[in-house]
Amino acid sequence: MLRIGITGGIGSGKTTVAKIFEVLGVPVYYSDDAAKRLMNEDDALQQKLIENFGATIFENKQLNRSLLASIVFNDPEKLSLLNSIVHPVTIADAEKWMKGFSNNDSKETPYAIKEAALIFESGAQKKLDYVIGVNAPYKLRLQRAMQRDHLSKEEVEARIAKQMDETKKMNLCNFIITNDEDQLLIPQVVELHKKLIQLTIDN
Repeated sequence: MLRIGITGGIGSGKTTVAKIFEVLGVPVYYSDDAAKRLMNEDDALQQKLIENFGATIFENKQLNRSLLASIVFNDPEKLSLLNSIVHPVTIADAEKWMKGFSNNDSKETPYAIKEAALIFESGAQKKLDYVIGVNAPYKLRLQRAMQRDHLSKEEVEARIAKQMDETKKMNLCNFIITNDEDQLLIPQVVELHKKLIQLTIDN
């Protein structure tokens, strides 16, 4: 079974692309959702977070995400520290999830997908066979993120500025899907789905 990543910057539409793959029957691991779950359920991870950010970030063992965000958002060192604590746990959880398909005949699938914004930044690509990049023009990404997250233009620009340069990120990917609202998205995903199935046969 091939392990595939999907990544892209804020507003690129990587989650939309992942949902189309799901419709085609491909299992998808959503890293952001998994990280939220793990921070609420993993005792060892919770303890590390408390040691570094204080007990007030949890209330009845549930993470106060807005409080944690306010602590790390404008502090690059604290944000880096948070990522260094959470990313290894999420990467290990994704690897365990993917192994579940490889080791269970009833769940066998040609490939499974891990959707994550920070695949290259976290080093997660080392655990993947191929990475798909979802690319969209800057202005469109800005507009989508403003509408989706109810943020100002300046707030979205600040978030984009904290991410890896989009051109650099796309150059690191094995496949690119363009989500610019000019090129149809579903045919691109279907075509890539066929290519990935062929790759599993070739390998």
